[in-house]
Amino acid sequence: NSTSVDGTQGGSSITQQYVKMVQIESCQTRGTSDAAVKKCVDEARAPTVDRKVRELRYAIALEQRLTKDQILSNYLNIAYYGDGSYGVEAAARHYFNTTAAKLTLPQAAMLAGLVQNPDAFNPVLHREAATDRRDVVVNRMAELGLITPAQMKSAKAQRFDAKAVKPILKGCVGTRYPFLCDYVRRTLEQSPSLGDNLRERDNQLDRGGLQIYTAIDPKTQDMAQKKVSAVVGPTDPLISTMNMIQPGTGLIVASAQSRPVMGLNKKKGETYFNLSAPTEMGGIQGYQAGSTFKAFTMAAAFEKGIPISKKYNAKSPYDFTGRRFDTCRGNNTGKVGPDKYAPKNSVGHSKKIAMTEAAEYSVNTYFIQLELGAGMCGVTKMAEKLGVKVGHPLNKPSVNIVKTYQDSISFTLGVAEVAPMSMAEAYATFASGGIHCSPIIVSKIVDRKGKQLDVPSAGCKRVIDKDVADGVSKVLKSVIDKGTGKPARVPGSFDQAGKTGTINSNNAVWFAGYTPQVAGVSMISIDNTRKPWLKNKSGFRSKGVEYYTVPSTKVFLQGSGGGDAGAKIWKPVMSEYLKGKDHTSFDDPPKKIKVGKKVTVPYVGNLGISAATKKLQKEGFDVSTQSVYSNRPKYTFLGWSARAGSRGRCTSAGCCRR
Repeated sequence: NSTSVDGTQGGSSITQQYVKMVQIESCQTRGTSDAAVKKCVDEARAPTVDRKVRELRYAIALEQRLTKDQILSNYLNIAYYGDGSYGVEAAARHYFNTTAAKLTLPQAAMLAGLVQNPDAFNPVLHREAATDRRDVVVNRMAELGLITPAQMKSAKAQRFDAKAVKPILKGCVGTRYPFLCDYVRRTLEQSPSLGDNLRERDNQLDRGGLQIYTAIDPKTQDMAQKKVSAVVGPTDPLISTMNMIQPGTGLIVASAQSRPVMGLNKKKGETYFNLSAPTEMGGIQGYQAGSTFKAFTMAAAFEKGIPISKKYNAKSPYDFTGRRFDTCRGNNTGKVGPDKYAPKNSVGHSKKIAMTEAAEYSVNTYFIQLELGAGMCGVTKMAEKLGVKVGHPLNKPSVNIVKTYQDSISFTLGVAEVAPMSMAEAYATFASGGIHCSPIIVSKIVDRKGKQLDVPSAGCKRVIDKDVADGVSKVLKSVIDKGTGKPARVPGSFDQAGKTGTINSNNAVWFAGYTPQVAGVSMISIDNTRKPWLKNKSGFRSKGVEYYTVPSTKVFLQGSGGGDAGAKIWKPVMSEYLKGKDHTSFDDPPKKIKVGKKVTVPYVGNLGISAATKKLQKEGFDVSTQSVYSNRPKYTFLGWSARAGSRGRCTSAGCCRR
């Protein structure tokens, strides 16, 4: 045919057509650029004797390996049927809203005829031509005795039902768990096993015939979604999430959000944003996490040698204006101001207290002092290595949490806008005893040849000492046993730890907690793009979710992390998940974490206040300066609280001046 003056015409067998389709598919899957794909496809379609002979050789070899039925099945599953439908299953769902197994005779005949020219015989665009082509197939089946004359007549009498046509849903829209599906795709787009670059990986995902298995437990995922949706509905002017991660593996156990349907219909509460994930994984800008950040300050303090027994005068308000502090740039390189900064405590306990009581009642001025004692560099780096991700606008660079917040002493109060899933990732590190794992969701990938491909790794590694993690667990266990987290406590003898979080004006409430088996973080936040949270608009609420009744569910919110996000979401979800699980316990931290270690106090009597302070700090003491009445000249160095040569806990020393 290729050398005939009459031109070319179709004459290939089904096997040869399948071989050509596989070659074209391979071009599109492996192509590194549009030009490379076009060149490869043109060669696979070239009307040459060489191409035909090569195709025939492949076809003969294929027929020696596969049966006719297997070849036909493969052909039907790769053929293009128009309107973006690849494969007979997709075509059946698109044109007839059914499955390939349930196609009727006229429906199957229409699809069989469609393959020859998917554009010309598209029943949506060219109904008459498609029907005529279908009838050609039906007539031929009757000629071959495959159907009776009565069946032929009945099939040809059937009209194409345009109302049954369903749009082709690309990507994850319309799937059971669209945002988990999208997270899987974004994860695999970074996987070297699927290609050397993004284009190759996308081609593999779209056309590679991969079987992708996730470790998500549908029962747990459905349960988490049910509990979130019971509090906040998709059309409410609120956002709620619940994320669960397995400590020591990074496995995402569940990730639910109050807007669970992917789409553009805002009136129905649809969205394309994963409300839990970091921006790079399909998330939105993030949410302030409130006092859940105090756990990072604790961990940094333990690393610095500051124990649970450390006391501060947690007066309220506490004016920190002008206070100098350490940053990653060096000692005393940070300064509070120039604006006045005098935070208050919202739940009392504004007195000299130790860490456990301060955590139980989330005492702000205690934790700011603890943060300054630990050093802003250590606190921000602690959040970073535990996995906390700061949100940022789309198409903007990611935010370096250390550089951005090392000069902000309100960091421990949770002013950074973070991804909820990353908070579960961080708290799972505490639960694992200091082993950090990146969140993972894919458990196995199998290609069309049955070969198992490498899956993305959680990259688990130790980032903090076990003693530090055990110290955090000890303090946070007390928070959930008898502090602000008590409303969220799961019934039973499970060891559990947690921290509440409420931001200014109650615009968001959080509960972050864990047992040795699982970490979970729940959140309820206002949607600041909607009424009644729009300032200068009628009906504006200045108190956020405090004493707010959710419109669709009629759930009354108190405006607290423990009572709302904790009791209404975290507690029921964790209770269900932990049913039948072993009642494991946290390990008790060593004495150095609980009360510090004894050291010899150095002599500083021959030094001025500045030099004395530096020497004591070098020995591991947290130094504060007090002025007292005296008959000595102004600014005279009078002495220090722990005398030279004495044995004291390496936590504090006070230098006194007139």
